[in-house]
Amino acid sequence: MGHVTSLPTTLREWCLLACRRTVILRGLKFAVVVGTILIAINHGDAILRGALGPGNYLKMGLTVIVPYVVSVLSSVGAMVEGATRAPTPAGKDA
Repeated sequence: MGHVTSLPTTLREWCLLACRRTVILRGLKFAVVVGTILIAINHGDAILRGALGPGNYLKMGLTVIVPYVVSVLSSVGAMVEGATRAPTPAGKDA
């Protein structure tokens, strides 16, 4: 397990992984797609009626933030887990 030294041991190191361009872009893509779907499901009737109030806008903002956070957490978790796995010999499944 030669990759163990790359594991984040502090919050700062974890944040550095979370701030990688690829992680941020992936999170934004998920936020837009999943957030839009969730907004349509949860607020579509109010949008169509034109009955949106300040509370709706706050909830819609939070609805977009949630898939972003989930994507970033998942991406960093996958990077950390991948760093802990020993490479397998070519042609062998893990």
